[in-house]
Amino acid sequence: VQLQASGGGLVQPGGSLRLSCAATGSIFSINAMAWYRQAPGKQRELVAAITSGGSTNYADSVKGRFTISRDNAKNTVYLQMNSLKPEDTAVYYCNADVQVIAGINLIYWGQGTLVTVSS
Repeated sequence: VQLQASGGGLVQPGGSLRLSCAATGSIFSINAMAWYRQAPGKQRELVAAITSGGSTNYADSVKGRFTISRDNAKNTVYLQMNSLKPEDTAVYYCNADVQVIAGINLIYWGQGTLVTVSS
């Protein structure tokens, strides 16, 4: 199983970006999917998560600005980021709880995509 993240880049404060992360490979089903981020000199933190049923939760710092969604048919998770701030600058990683065969779940990580918010 591989997770391929895309969509990062340089954006001005107040701007928007949309991240995507597609899971490919031998997948029986996917439970929760999530986005984490790691800023320079800081620990990796949870940004947003979504269950297979569509329930979501967000870090307080992004509530009202970021929206996580998923397309179960495409095994893809998205992160729409609006009203971006310089403190959102980080490498963003996607994460998925994948059932590879019945009864066996493994956690996979994407390679990370850099988001830089700067004027």
